[in-house]
Amino acid sequence: MSKLDYPDLDNFLRAALAEDVGTGDITTLACVSEAAVSKGNFIAKEAGISTGSLFTYFGTKTELLNQLYVDLKTEMASTALAGLPTEKDVRSQMAYLWSGWLQWATSSPDKRRALAQLSVSDEINQQSREIGHRAMAGVAALLERSRGKGAMRAAPLGFVANLLNAVADATVDFIILDPTNADAHQATGFDAMWRMIS
Repeated sequence: MSKLDYPDLDNFLRAALAEDVGTGDITTLACVSEAAVSKGNFIAKEAGISTGSLFTYFGTKTELLNQLYVDLKTEMASTALAGLPTEKDVRSQMAYLWSGWLQWATSSPDKRRALAQLSVSDEINQQSREIGHRAMAGVAALLERSRGKGAMRAAPLGFVANLLNAVADATVDFIILDPTNADAHQATGFDAMWRMIS
């Protein structure tokens, strides 16, 4: 069971993310820094919990950020892969995954931004990154099958995954900016990604 399964802690993190995303500190200063104790107290109060509750589960800001990274990475992967139609061809499976991935990112923009910031943070340790990679194993396996005969078949999988992520990010940005045409943006993004990897 994840440490973030505790309902009060989840409320705290949601309030902290909502307050911090966009400023770049993704709860670090709000939760732990001595300079931000009053800000952390405000967020905890907004979430309806005491600040002491947080430190029952996390001794340091680094531990908190690593757990948040792992949980967000796992949530994103499980949402994208939930109900994957494995009996269908690989393109249909990839379209399904694409749809799930974009749904997660557009319905949880705060989580998307937090994961993007945590992904480049020096606070995230190698163990958490490895857990995140394992959480994405199903996505990686499908990507591997998708590029099997394409122009990207010999490229390092990490490079291909980063290209896919860039196309997904651009697609999500356009969906958020122009929700009326979300389906068209999703289809265009998928077509571009599919032509690139297959």
